[in-house]
Amino acid sequence: MAPTTNDAFLADARKRMVESQLRPNKVTDPRILAAMRALPREAFLPPALLALAYSDQNVALGGGRVLTQPMTLARLAQAATPLPGERVLIVGAGTGYSAAVFSAIGCAVTALEEPGPLAELAQSALAATSPGVSLVLGSLAAGWAAGAPYDIVLIDGAVPEIPAALGHQLNQDTGRLVAIVGDGGHTSHAARCEPGAAGLSVRALFDCLCPVIPAFARTPAFQF
Repeated sequence: MAPTTNDAFLADARKRMVESQLRPNKVTDPRILAAMRALPREAFLPPALLALAYSDQNVALGGGRVLTQPMTLARLAQAATPLPGERVLIVGAGTGYSAAVFSAIGCAVTALEEPGPLAELAQSALAATSPGVSLVLGSLAAGWAAGAPYDIVLIDGAVPEIPAALGHQLNQDTGRLVAIVGDGGHTSHAARCEPGAAGLSVRALFDCLCPVIPAFARTPAFQF
């Protein structure tokens, strides 16, 4: 079947996303650039949001969740320094796009999401684009111990702090965790964490904006 005008438009939008959003923002890994140039990001959005698929922003999916800004995801993936065949856990996989990116660069990916509409969209989108991804349902904060240890854990969204449970699921010799740490306001930053004798060491990478995943939000303290 010949490509339609819409197919050509979307392919051009993917190319422009890579050239105008990723390359100018220090994304240099050719595997990540190729994956994000090829993957149909629109497949990971409800039809009503298709026009925002390649926008330079977080795309609100409802319930406090977002499809992470392309540049932020690409830089997080690059900071994780993934290698082909490595075991990757995506926590808060949402509609599955970040899992598809890691799968496209040759990683063995487990995508963890809570039951609900995001997971339902992820199931269909991943089946069409990245059938090698294992989509599992459960508590995001608990991680997915059944598949541990992981070489890489990516939290796809902001967290106030890195949950200890996720650090324990890393390969304790070579594992690394990448996430956005902050309160969802203007103080969030991407971070790379590595396990050590004293727990996880955390290195700040770059500033970014992303809402806190509701499952990780702190419970407001009671005040008299």
